[in-house]
Amino acid sequence: MQVIVKVKKIGGSFMARIPSDAVKELNLKENDSIHLEMKKPRKTYLGIYKGIGQFTEDDRFDKI
Repeated sequence: MQVIVKVKKIGGSFMARIPSDAVKELNLKENDSIHLEMKKPRKTYLGIYKGIGQFTEDDRFDKI
């Protein structure tokens, strides 16, 4: 199972909360050990220009 979560600082440590659906699917209990593989998600920049609208056939670069 793969989920993306936000990290929160608590005291001098960071905490990542596990969503309840993941807890149910993995049948996790308090004090269980889990394996975490961490990396920052890449930004896609899709939707960065809101209001620009959908691309049309006239927007194709290879039509020149």
